[in-house]
Amino acid sequence: MLSWNDILILLPELYLVAAVCVLLLMDAFIRPEQRNATHWLAIAITVITAFLVVMGQPAGSGAVAFGGMFIRDTVSEILNLFTLITVILVFVYARPYLRDRKIWFGEFYVLTLFAALGVMLLVSAGNLIMIYLGLELLTLSSYALVAFHRDSRLASESAIKYFVLGALASGSLLYGMSMVYGATGTLDLMQLHAGALQTGMPNLLRFGLIFMIVGIAFKLGAAPFHMWLPDVYQGAPTASVTFVASASKLAAFGMAYRLLSAFGPGDLLHQWQLMLAVLAVLSLVIGNLVAIVQSNLKRMLAYSTIAHMGYLLLGLVNATPSGYAAALFYAISYALMSTVAFGVILAMSRAGFECEEIDDFKGLNERSRWMAFLMMLAMFSLAGVPPLFGFFAKLLVLKAAIDAGMLWLAIVAIVAAIVGLYYYLRVVKVMYFDKPNEGVELRPQADAPLRWVLSLNALALLGLGLYWGPLISWCQQAFAG
Repeated sequence: MLSWNDILILLPELYLVAAVCVLLLMDAFIRPEQRNATHWLAIAITVITAFLVVMGQPAGSGAVAFGGMFIRDTVSEILNLFTLITVILVFVYARPYLRDRKIWFGEFYVLTLFAALGVMLLVSAGNLIMIYLGLELLTLSSYALVAFHRDSRLASESAIKYFVLGALASGSLLYGMSMVYGATGTLDLMQLHAGALQTGMPNLLRFGLIFMIVGIAFKLGAAPFHMWLPDVYQGAPTASVTFVASASKLAAFGMAYRLLSAFGPGDLLHQWQLMLAVLAVLSLVIGNLVAIVQSNLKRMLAYSTIAHMGYLLLGLVNATPSGYAAALFYAISYALMSTVAFGVILAMSRAGFECEEIDDFKGLNERSRWMAFLMMLAMFSLAGVPPLFGFFAKLLVLKAAIDAGMLWLAIVAIVAAIVGLYYYLRVVKVMYFDKPNEGVELRPQADAPLRWVLSLNALALLGLGLYWGPLISWCQQAFAG
């Protein structure tokens, strides 16, 4: 029975649905030269949704709606807020890029907001059905965003690969969920643990968990389920990749936490911990080693993402409130770092020049010292150089792995971080010590909002690196109950 309390708990999501429908209708009746109205309205919708999230009521352990299908707690509040922040960053960074390529259509904003709605439903799910609905809303919107540049052969090819492999991963996840339901007799995440204990951990439940972890690994982009990531990053429009690289990783963490926390403590906990540890090692090794040989910056960042998901898995392996808090902190840091890196690429691109090869950044310091400095902050933070944000994120997940009794895993991660330092420093070396390519006009976009917001985004990596205490305390508080 629908109650007023259910509506209040879902108010941010309900508002976002209604506002996106209004945005879609409005965009159908305006002329192309009035597209600025769509742009600013989309940003306003996102800001209001973020305000509703912050002003919601996730007191303590949270509130539930629709019979436990939807959970509003501090974890969902943090993930929703940072997802909406990344959406605003994507909108600001994407406008000149889309305009230069004559693909500045309202559908970009609508698809991105629907994908953000999918993230919000996914990270607040209290039921296996809600997880799947949120995931499909996110992925279907992401497929369209990847193929958004219809005249690009690479974008179309990337979208097809993403769609086919994504369908297989979604099928694996759904198959695993059906096995779990068959073994426990419940779809409610809060009742799964009790149901698993009562049934004595049958093999059906174990197989179901394996299939679900495959689906989670694909959405995270963890090896060996990473095959879609490099092609999507390289072939898709950079504006779309910025969203896929940031917000979707927050969603993947939320999905992993909701599913895996329902299977501990107990016999199953130790089994999926070992599976995640193996995935973490493969991601760290494959991601960092293959990134070294890349010449395309977007493809290098794709393999870098695979390695970073290995670090995020270190926190999940711990399977305690402190481990989950470290993983959440890492997901937030990666989302902010990746938006800076892709934001600089968008700022330096223009019609007929994508600025996505590493050699395209040769001598950037001579052409635009500020942009070179912002990219350097992003690269150093991704590499984990102190005192930037990424350093403390790595430190926390390494501590989580050691606390879980997996010192060997932490040692592998430290060695991988040293290897990864090479390809990040190569980008910095190219910008500061190489001569600019002849005939290449390397100037940042004149778009003032892009330059200001990108500067704030990059300087936040330094600010949060120096004052990271309040954010990690907020993350720890989210799992304290």
